[in-house]
Amino acid sequence: MITKTIQITEVTVDELADAVTDKLMFKIENYLKELSKKQNDEILTRQEVADYLRISLVTIHSWNKHGILNPIRMGNRIFYKKQDILDVLEQQKINKKR
Repeated sequence: MITKTIQITEVTVDELADAVTDKLMFKIENYLKELSKKQNDEILTRQEVADYLRISLVTIHSWNKHGILNPIRMGNRIFYKKQDILDVLEQQKINKKR
């Protein structure tokens, strides 16, 4: 850990508290964003996606065929990134609002 000495002049206690609060909130927000990114880097199977979205495997196949989902093929297996699934849901939510 690096220790620094800071000399503060002509700053009220409230201004100092606000500055510390702003910096701390910035750090917390960045931490939460990174944490959510790591959680959404999961790879899901077709069955896991079907269970997650509460849809059938036939619907997933149809969505693949129409380009709604972007499968990752590894050998003869198909996987999906959880973040891609969440992005599709978010896009659908935005389109319904319009």
